[in-house]
Amino acid sequence: MLGTYFYHQIIRKTIVAFGTIFNNIHIQHDDDSSNVESDIKVPLAYGPIQKFIAKIQQQQDLSQPVAITLPRMSFEMISIAYDSTRKSGVTQSFKALDGNNIKKVYLPVPYNIGFQLSIICKLNDDALQIVEQILPFFQPSFNLTVDLIDSIGEKRDIPIVLDSVSFQDDYEGDFSARRVLIYTLNFTAKTYLFGPIADTTDGLIRKVQVDYYTSTDTKTATREMRYIATPDPLDADPDDDYGFSESLEMFFDGKKYSPTQQQDI
Repeated sequence: MLGTYFYHQIIRKTIVAFGTIFNNIHIQHDDDSSNVESDIKVPLAYGPIQKFIAKIQQQQDLSQPVAITLPRMSFEMISIAYDSTRKSGVTQSFKALDGNNIKKVYLPVPYNIGFQLSIICKLNDDALQIVEQILPFFQPSFNLTVDLIDSIGEKRDIPIVLDSVSFQDDYEGDFSARRVLIYTLNFTAKTYLFGPIADTTDGLIRKVQVDYYTSTDTKTATREMRYIATPDPLDADPDDDYGFSESLEMFFDGKKYSPTQQQDI
């Protein structure tokens, strides 16, 4: 089983989907007359918060025009773990249509992906504006529809759960040190991972046969009827608009009777 190459990019799609939640957050500054003086879109980047803090702290020459633009947000994937509470039968499968081909897909495996969103600001009011635009949408989860497997159109709602919120105000140091206000939000994305998808075109059911017996003991029953249904035409695909060819056969003491003989029985 292992060694069959497949890559659905599900983890990558989950990371991208998580980032799109926060890629259009703005803050505004008002003048003394409560008119909007500036509207700033908060930059969002993937990466650890420590890199941004290090860039601020290592910028010793305060005469430089820009050390780092604040406010800023960053996020990163910090964990991945199996979720046993959403476990389903490992042998269950379903059929999916990939173009004109039928694919056999086993039920996905539930996994939780942990994310950390960091908000870095110089002014406390800027941080509060950002946080207040995020928290009301998580009660405690926010659902995202993600196209997990494009080829078979497998879309699922992925709950993004807000686990915790914390903040720190690094103001210690001399007058040359920059103040850094950091809010940290931890999330869990409840996604699903799919295995390889098998082509089952050759395994399509093209004939259905139902036998009726006059006794529950099929070995001693003397009379039997058999109903047979096949697609018409026989090579029809599952998505074709087709009918069925039906036939009825009768047996008596193990001998098959013709349609004319069946009327006399």
